[in-house]
Amino acid sequence: MLSLGAGALMFRPRCLAGAERLSRLSFIVVSDTHLGYRDQEHAERQWDKTAAEIGQAEGEFVLHLGDVVDGGREPQYPKYAAIRRTIEKPVYEIPGNHDPQPLFEKYVRSPVDAAVEHDWLQVLLLNNSRTDSHDGFISDEQIAWLEEQCRLATEIGQFVLICMHVPAHTNRHPDRGWHVKPEHGQREFYDVIDRHADRVLALFHGHFHNGVRGWDDRAPVHEIAFPSALYNRDRRLEAQNAPGYNLPEFRPGFTLVTIDAGAMTLRYQCVGAASEAAKTSELMQLR
Repeated sequence: MLSLGAGALMFRPRCLAGAERLSRLSFIVVSDTHLGYRDQEHAERQWDKTAAEIGQAEGEFVLHLGDVVDGGREPQYPKYAAIRRTIEKPVYEIPGNHDPQPLFEKYVRSPVDAAVEHDWLQVLLLNNSRTDSHDGFISDEQIAWLEEQCRLATEIGQFVLICMHVPAHTNRHPDRGWHVKPEHGQREFYDVIDRHADRVLALFHGHFHNGVRGWDDRAPVHEIAFPSALYNRDRRLEAQNAPGYNLPEFRPGFTLVTIDAGAMTLRYQCVGAASEAAKTSELMQLR
């Protein structure tokens, strides 16, 4: 564990063996577990089932994209952590708008913003959520930190994946409309992304509970909101010609991500059931 300053951490689970290898990389994305939802035990039982399947799934590490518990219910964090330990893979979380930062720091990780290296990929974990809003917020300090991390990744030949609970991508009806507004850091954030578009592969988010929801209009960078492990809703986005894509699967689940041969494949994994939903996107930065 190496301190980076500016309230951030870097985790080095393995030595960087040379980014030029660009070996096949598989990992798992889960989000919005919401333990304590409606003051019932269903979310805890669902997380237990999900964790068991994640533990058996192919993937070197796990990304949890926020809303660990529901409504900041402090007693739920130890329950989440106890189940998390059964996965026996590295798990890296970010807070969601249901996770008060002081509680996240107490029970999950402090500082919250962090960089994680796995071979040639650097994953940047950023808290852009607040408990009093569904929108996202990126501070000037976070913008400077992202800029520096992207610069460092370029220097050593790494590629970057950025994880934030709330999407930066503008989305309007029939979407939920929750995103990082221009006055809350969206412009500055995309300026960083544009300057490092040859290194940033994708932006990963939770928050939407709409299954796999993505946008590819800012190519070569892909923007994706991932399904909730607890519940998802079909907002009929494809039928309403909403920009981007929404895979036709809305049961609770997680996602297997594989990056190989210049492409990223997402495979929807329904908890306790099979699913055919998948999407493969070209990563032009890796060509």
